[in-house]
Formats: sequence, structure tokens, C-alpha cells
Amino acid sequence: MSMYEEWDGIADVRSVLPVNRCARLGLRTADERLLQAPETPADRFTSTDPWRVLRVQSEFVQGFDVLSEVGPAVTIFGSARVKPEEPMYEAATETARLIGEAGYGIITGGGPGIMEAANKGARAAGVMSVGLNIELPFEQHVNPYVDLEVEFRYFFVRKTMLIKYAQAFLIFPGGFGTMDELFEALTLVQTGKIKNFPIILYSRPYWQGLLDWVKGTLLAEGKVSPPDIDLLQIADSPTEARDLTLAGIKGLDDRAEKEAKARDTAKYALGKRNGR
Repeated sequence: MSMYEEWDGIADVRSVLPVNRCARLGLRTADERLLQAPETPADRFTSTDPWRVLRVQSEFVQGFDVLSEVGPAVTIFGSARVKPEEPMYEAATETARLIGEAGYGIITGGGPGIMEAANKGARAAGVMSVGLNIELPFEQHVNPYVDLEVEFRYFFVRKTMLIKYAQAFLIFPGGFGTMDELFEALTLVQTGKIKNFPIILYSRPYWQGLLDWVKGTLLAEGKVSPPDIDLLQIADSPTEARDLTLAGIKGLDDRAEKEAKARDTAKYALGKRNGR
């Protein structure tokens, strides 16, 4: 048994291993270990999870420290599978460049695809290009257009940073990870956890099916309300994406009013259910 295999069984060797080393060594990621239910008696629990809390704390401290001086920024999400020769890659690059030229840094997950394209646009605009990389069961390297890199082992810590240091979310076509960020942002706005936070989808043809399902199923069955759907805006060109983003950030549209309606509707729905 190697030193790393032995440590994987009794401690958290990732405190001394860089992100992506787990993939190379065949070890479980920190997130995987954290989310696994305890399989042994309580004494085993007390010798692992309490110590893991310190790791989580250290990632928050590192993220807050490094990102505190980033300045105004927009977080851009999208698929890591988009190739440089695809039109959506070019659109993300141009969109990020335009937003950068308006004075906003660009934050991404630091990976390939749309993330790389957005960081490339930030580099072209001469603004801060931030990449928040995550440890995965397979290797993912930070793209070459990132100027400021922060590595995370825990998804929920990384997600906090992606939201906390952004003034808006711009969401390009993507998969499960992109959907995760989209719906979490909507939930945070709907519940008043974040305010004056534009959420803009790029490419109506891509997102229309999802929006149709939200209206035809969630709204039709009363699981969401019309003001919730109004939280989303759609852009079909880089200039439109930039304009919607800036208008929302600067309060030049009815964003605040829409958010207030969504919050009030959610409060009313939950209060009515609880008999208030």
C-alpha cells in the first residue's frame, strides 16, 4: 500500500496535494469524502468530519482574502465542452470583451469551453480575468487566459465565491453544472438572499425549451409564480448581453421591481400554506 492510499483511508491527504492530484493518484476528492455518509461508529466520525470543517474554513478564508480586491465583476457560466472553433465560443469571447471594456472584470470556473472563451475576452479587454477552479475526479486544468486563479476542493465554497464577488450572472448554453448555478441564483434572488442581481441567459434557441417547460409545468402546477419567471432575461447577441447586464447592474431597468414582486409572491405563497 502506498503512502497516499494509506492516507486516503485515515486522513485527508488533500491538505498537502494540489487540485487534480487526486485524479492522478486515483484518490477520492474532498467533496466525495465530505458527502459520503458515515459507515463506521461515532468515534470514526469525530476523528474525521470535525477536522474537515477546518479545511472548509480555510477555503473560505483563502477565497475571501484573494478575491476581496477583484472589484466590480460579472460571472459567466457555460459548458466546458464547447470547442474554440464553435460560434458559441466566439460569442462568449466577444461578450466578455464588451463587458470588460465597460469596466467589469470577468469571473469563470477557470476551465475550458465557455469559461476559457470568457477569460479570453477579459484578457483582450485588459480587465481582471478570474478563474475559480474545482477539484474533480478527473483532471481539469486552468485555462491559459486566467490572470487570477483560486483552487477549491468543495463545490459549495466555490459557488459562494462565484456569487459573492459578481454583480450579475451571464449564463451561456451548458449542462448540469450550468443549470445548477442558474437555479441556485434564481432561488437566492427569489428568497431575498441576494438583490439587484441580473440573471441573463444567452441564446434563446438553446434555453427556450427549458423556459417552455418552466411555464408549462412548474407555473401551470403552481410550483412557481409569474414574477419568478420574470427574473430571467434572454440575449441573442454579445451587444444585447452587455446592454442587459449593464442596465441591470446600474438600475436602469425594472430589475429591482421584478425581484421585489418575486420575493413578495414567495412570501405570500409560503405564508398561505402555513395558514398565516
